[in-house]
Amino acid sequence: MSEPVLAVLAIGGNLGKRRKTIRSGLKALAATKGISKVLCSPLVESSAVTEEGVDESKPNYMNGVVQIMTTLKPKELLTEIRRIETEHGRIRIERWGSRTLDIDIVTYGDVLKATKELTIPHPRAFERAFVLVPWALLDPQAVLPGYGKVAELAEPLKEQVWLVK
Repeated sequence: MSEPVLAVLAIGGNLGKRRKTIRSGLKALAATKGISKVLCSPLVESSAVTEEGVDESKPNYMNGVVQIMTTLKPKELLTEIRRIETEHGRIRIERWGSRTLDIDIVTYGDVLKATKELTIPHPRAFERAFVLVPWALLDPQAVLPGYGKVAELAEPLKEQVWLVK
């Protein structure tokens, strides 16, 4: 058995009962063999973003960041995440489309990886308020490999999200 690795995941969605779905997704992560110590940030809400930019015609997203300990390898973790998304009604029709549940691997220990299927750290995490702001709230000392302190990266983006009460 390999040593557990600290991984950071982004979790969220903009369809259905968002908070309930996120909670259920967190329970599914915690129940997954090879995943332990599931810790979620405060949730934030933000406007939907497509490849063209902010799309006010789509429902707002609710997002958080999750720290986990895992003995799963990155590709195994991705497989489990996709299973959980599918179990929660995720349908992959269009890129950047609305979804019931989205879970992304942001970091996996200090691994740097780029394949057709998976890039770690997540290639757009450094510019996403809905990742950086809750991550900074969860772990003010966090560092995004290759980009720096998460709290510093989040600071100029804070106005793009609001805390969920």
